[in-house]
Amino acid sequence: MSPTPTPPQRAAVADLPVGLAEELARLALAEDLAGGIDVTTLATVPADHRGVARIVAREPGVLAGLPIAAAVFAARLGSHDGVRAVAADGDRVAAGQLLAEVTGPTRELLTAERSALNLLTHLSGIATLTARWVAAVAGTGAQIRDTRKTLPGLRAAEKYAVRCGGGANHRMGLHDQALIKDNHVVAAGGVRAAIRAVRAAWPDVFCEVECDTLEQVAEAVDAGAVLVLLDNMDLATLRAAVAVCAPRGVRTEASGGLTLDRARDVAGTGVDNLSVGALTHSAPALDIALDLETAPPRDHATSP
Repeated sequence: MSPTPTPPQRAAVADLPVGLAEELARLALAEDLAGGIDVTTLATVPADHRGVARIVAREPGVLAGLPIAAAVFAARLGSHDGVRAVAADGDRVAAGQLLAEVTGPTRELLTAERSALNLLTHLSGIATLTARWVAAVAGTGAQIRDTRKTLPGLRAAEKYAVRCGGGANHRMGLHDQALIKDNHVVAAGGVRAAIRAVRAAWPDVFCEVECDTLEQVAEAVDAGAVLVLLDNMDLATLRAAVAVCAPRGVRTEASGGLTLDRARDVAGTGVDNLSVGALTHSAPALDIALDLETAPPRDHATSP
């Protein structure tokens, strides 16, 4: 496996949509506590026991989702006062590195543990995989972009994780851009007809067209496409498609059958973007764990 690179830029925590961390924390805890109680923790942990939860990376990667994990703990603790982040989203982290510490009643720490780690490991896995793709095409001018192949309810967070890894977002949903795919072409009666239909209905919407052949590429360019998605084309065909599009100022995006080991070859054809669904639908979770230590009593901890 190739080493995990430092992303070109750190994604700012402010890039998280407002309220997203708190909403995901609420949903995750509601799912885990559907029965209302944590039977194991209530039975094994004294009510007055306090602890320090140390969130630690077990393998190298790129961090994403720490504010969301913090929101899970804060929801159980009643505030963010006991949460101390040591790292930040977008950071490259090493195995054994401390990412955050959370201090509070041990019952609350353990109840929040799995919900927080599920989100943090999943999103960090996406950021880590994205960083590998970005490194693979570094210097070519091509951009790594995600797709709509995301988990329901987690799209905004997963696309944020892509940005943490140095990638870029494609459309956020069906509402913000038009992407004419093969089935739309069939239903509309051809590439040109599909583009005309979109332009007539939504003249100001960005319009991208999926093409399978060079004939379709030429038709899309002549019909006024802004960006052409080149689907499942070999390297020679990709180069030929770029030669059709570039002189007309039409941007290109390779899609379908892309793998990390051939990403640089695909980028070398001159395409502007590589569309990689695997960033979100196949990223392995980054191994991050919680180590619990006993905290000093509250009065001792707060004394001079």
